[in-house]
Amino acid sequence: MKILVVNCGSSSLKYQVFEMTTEEVLAKGLVERVGLAGSSLTHRREGREKVEIKSEVKNHGDAVQIMIDALLHPDYGVMKSLSEIDAIGHRVVHGGQKAVRSMLITDEVKAIIRECFAFGPLHNPANLAGITACEQLMPAAPQVAVFDTSFHQTMPPKAYIYGIPYELYEKYGIRRYGFHGTSHKFIAMRAPAFLGRSAAELKLISCHLGNGSSLAAVERGACVDTSMGLTPLEGLVMGTRSGDLDPTIVSYITKNAQVPENDVNDYLNKKSGVLGISGVSSDFRDLEKAAADGSERAQLALDIFAYHVKKYIGSYAAAMGGVDVIAFTAGLGENSADMRRLICEGLEFLGARLDDARNEATRGQDAVISTDDSTCKILVIPTNEELMIAMDTRDIVGK
Repeated sequence: MKILVVNCGSSSLKYQVFEMTTEEVLAKGLVERVGLAGSSLTHRREGREKVEIKSEVKNHGDAVQIMIDALLHPDYGVMKSLSEIDAIGHRVVHGGQKAVRSMLITDEVKAIIRECFAFGPLHNPANLAGITACEQLMPAAPQVAVFDTSFHQTMPPKAYIYGIPYELYEKYGIRRYGFHGTSHKFIAMRAPAFLGRSAAELKLISCHLGNGSSLAAVERGACVDTSMGLTPLEGLVMGTRSGDLDPTIVSYITKNAQVPENDVNDYLNKKSGVLGISGVSSDFRDLEKAAADGSERAQLALDIFAYHVKKYIGSYAAAMGGVDVIAFTAGLGENSADMRRLICEGLEFLGARLDDARNEATRGQDAVISTDDSTCKILVIPTNEELMIAMDTRDIVGK
């Protein structure tokens, strides 16, 4: 069974083709600068050198077409006909309250995606454009929407209702939704399997740490809380996002810091976080190098990030009445031994004791990095959101 996974951004399209009998990636690619000058495709068939193609890509329809051309190409393609694609799985950022699980795409599902344009103005329109283009160019293939928000829909009201007038929730759906759900779902599935345990017996904290970061508290395989909110701005200090802050800061900076009201969202989403604190970079690798070279602000940014992650871990352990597993994933979580050490310092009271040698030796692989006597296991589990989308798509189409 071949499944095509598509992830449309506002000016990009990422894709992977899986052979689901083995869960093998056959090919992957990225169309960049959709609708902009200098657009291109980078495509790689597994086991071959990557191919770069410069081409005008005016919209997501063009992006889907250039993807299809690459997948069918006699030299570097992986199929002879589009009929070989059994299903298409789409990443959709926001599904609101109606998308409680991944769903076969119908007119009703497309309406849900459209209803959430206000919550995901950069992503949902692009996601829908990719779905529409695939429908037009590959009408025979069933399509599935896999929502970033759906894994978090098991949260109880006490975790997702904000302390604002209740009618704002009733009328406008203003509540915590959470994101990175596909990644957290993969970790919630993979971590217990790696330990040879049942998800139903574990209290797990999934730490998706990268330029965008979030934590999820997962009890018996279901999310009970997560750090991102109505949008991905809430929660941890991130690469360029502020994370949690006093809401009155918004009105204060518009009045006193000459930040126009229309620019505040951009200011908090793209100019804040560790970039704004350090003045160096939003890339944690740059920050670690700058800190090693003596930059106090870079070190401060790293310390603030680790401190916020640690606070969320502690709060989620309290919310669940304990924690059995802390799992690090995504670019920073999988590859930075220094950041994992900073976060884990002081968590011994939870039974989580870091093994320094194991931690230093682990980069981007499934591993236990806690000591043998830790009652709370600390893991590194590389995430695979594309495979999770493919698995959901297979399961839904198979029904």
